[in-house]
Amino acid sequence: MNLEIKQAILQKIKEYDRIIIMRHFRPDGDAIGSTKGLWTILRDSFPEKEIYLLNEDYSNHLAFLGGESEPIPDELYADALCIVLDTGTIDRASSKKHALCKEIVKIDHHIDHNPYGDLSWVEDFRSSVCEMVVDFYDTFKGELVLSKEAATYLYAGMVTDSGRFRFDSVTGDTLRLAAILLDAGIDTEVLFANLYLKEFEQFKFQAHIYDAMRITENGVAYVYVDRAMQEKFGLSPEDASASVGYMEKIKGCLCWIAFIEAPTEEKTIRVRLRSRFAHINTIAENHHGGGHACASGATVYSEAEMAQLVAEADALIKEYKESHEGWL
Repeated sequence: MNLEIKQAILQKIKEYDRIIIMRHFRPDGDAIGSTKGLWTILRDSFPEKEIYLLNEDYSNHLAFLGGESEPIPDELYADALCIVLDTGTIDRASSKKHALCKEIVKIDHHIDHNPYGDLSWVEDFRSSVCEMVVDFYDTFKGELVLSKEAATYLYAGMVTDSGRFRFDSVTGDTLRLAAILLDAGIDTEVLFANLYLKEFEQFKFQAHIYDAMRITENGVAYVYVDRAMQEKFGLSPEDASASVGYMEKIKGCLCWIAFIEAPTEEKTIRVRLRSRFAHINTIAENHHGGGHACASGATVYSEAEMAQLVAEADALIKEYKESHEGWL
């Protein structure tokens, strides 16, 4: 699919001697996997080029995947191609220095409400951007190199963003592309151990979430992880955000939401919204966010706005249940 845009992106890569790769801030597995995977593919395929992976934050949970490039002087951006992955809007890029680059390429799988880039390849039906990077490799595999290292990064992003291949965005193409990565010799046992084993304290936090969460009349489960709770359980931002996944298996709940109080200086509450069947991205868009139909993020600025968002989600789920059959 989209052969012409992929050919144009490969041509741009060939034209530039210096390429800088970026993703969104507060990165998840797909953001890290896709950028590290593409970075490794391009370094192995074009050893004569300068290929940098430059971001201003990382994920402690995914630190086992290794480091990235050291910062470079600002003047080196001027004649560079910047490739931004898994970033729906340019204001969410993990470094503002993309503006210093000569040209920008966007590769993304979010709904394209705010287009950017000199070249833009967006496929919002894809389960992950990692899937798109593997597709890019597969399209030009006569010219590109896929190592076991690159395959491991990309597989990590595919399994995390697809819910271990459970979400409805997973297609036959997803699994066929995942098979290419498995054929590269990934050690899935080691990878899954790093991704999913938890410290004992995290299980205490999970038990606490079940006690603290609330459920609305129409089936929206939600929890507020304030700073006191984060300090009590020694949570990283990733640990706190994981709370949204603890509520996904409640029968009758078609939406579940985690509110994560940010550090004091930010004065914000981060929101993780997930749903089954019903599309909740419009609610996220009403609250300084967006994302996928059934998996979005937002930001609210008070407990009153938090209550407003829950009320909007409850009304949406009520309408969905009344107008649809076959939900559980």
